[in-house]
Amino acid sequence: MRAEQRLSFTRWTAGSAAVLLAATAAAACGGREEEGGTTASGECKGQQTTGITDKAIKLGGIYPLSGPASAYGDIPKGIKAYFDYVNAEQNGIGGRKVEFVVRDDGYQPPKAVEEARRLVEQEQVFALFQTLGTPSTTATWDYAGQRKVPQIFVATGASKWGTDTKHPWTIGWQPNYISEARVYAQYLKTEKPDAKVAVLYQNDDFGKDLLGGFKKAIEGSKISIAQEQSYEVTDPSVEPQMRNLAGSKADVFLNITTPKFGSQALAADAKITDWNPLHIVNNVAASITVLRPVGFKNVQNVVSATYYKDPIDPQWKDDAEMKLYTAKMKQYAPNADPSVPYHAFGWAVASSFHKTMQAAKCPTREGLRDSMRNLNNVQVPMLLPGVTMTTGNGDGFPIESMQMMRFKGERWELFGDVIDTRKVFGPLTG
Repeated sequence: MRAEQRLSFTRWTAGSAAVLLAATAAAACGGREEEGGTTASGECKGQQTTGITDKAIKLGGIYPLSGPASAYGDIPKGIKAYFDYVNAEQNGIGGRKVEFVVRDDGYQPPKAVEEARRLVEQEQVFALFQTLGTPSTTATWDYAGQRKVPQIFVATGASKWGTDTKHPWTIGWQPNYISEARVYAQYLKTEKPDAKVAVLYQNDDFGKDLLGGFKKAIEGSKISIAQEQSYEVTDPSVEPQMRNLAGSKADVFLNITTPKFGSQALAADAKITDWNPLHIVNNVAASITVLRPVGFKNVQNVVSATYYKDPIDPQWKDDAEMKLYTAKMKQYAPNADPSVPYHAFGWAVASSFHKTMQAAKCPTREGLRDSMRNLNNVQVPMLLPGVTMTTGNGDGFPIESMQMMRFKGERWELFGDVIDTRKVFGPLTG
């Protein structure tokens, strides 16, 4: 796949974009052109309008379209389908057609910085929408903050996106890894209160964040960690770590991995005949695209947690949003399989951006920043019933509720109730 994909109906050149920005934004906002954009008037006076006019809005996303985490490359396909649908059938967002430029960082932080600079300085995007991965987002959020560019709904659940007060321009979307870990801890406290847990985790901020959250959440219970094994994203395989973990004889296996290594760990678990733990796979590696290569017979009764609707779950076949999603994916992304959960993820986060942008008091970068940090129980149709987006003063976590699911046959089945970790464990603070 090419490093850059243009996902829009309107093709801009650098020259035409500059002319359009200068002419249209000045007319719409009554301002004069300055370096980096035009000056808005009235309540929005002095705020940044780079990348947005009264007719268009330009967003930039950074994903690992190649490399060890390339499975996430399905996400922008769902985003593209949503924006193409909105552009064609709803006149865009507030009358603005969305152009979505996607860059490939190969899951390499230095490359992510390079692509962020290109999107902001050359492409002149209004916002960075969806920077995928904890390492890549960590490498770029200082830059986004310095340039005062919204880095909205980053595709990583690191807790620091919500607890750090020095980066108001960056915010997450999905449940943070500590909240996800709390859900697994709460489940085990009920189902296996004396559990001995073996853990495989990615040796970076992502893996350490979820593992640390799990350890904190089981404090005071009889649940214990029997053994831990880490891996690097450059490792060819995690089979050696899995053999070591099997020796612990733990009765629960907590699988904290990204898709490639999630598949390897699931396959290795199936091969180890003298170890049969309850297998918990974290959400980011729970896609059907991760499980299918392992063989469905080998992943029966694996559990995980989720917060958005699964396209292959029959309980949503008559759901209005699922019907819309399926139809528009077929129409605007005919080569993308609507049953792939990462496509539904992309659709859901694009819909979340739509609602957040609509709620902005000013069509400016500052207006988007303020809107994303003042969400009040916002309902997004692709999220599970009972899961909404809320942020506010001291709360930078849009979604903190999840529901457990178990793999049966050829799909995930939800069970239990939605667990609101704010209510069960209290608010997550820095």
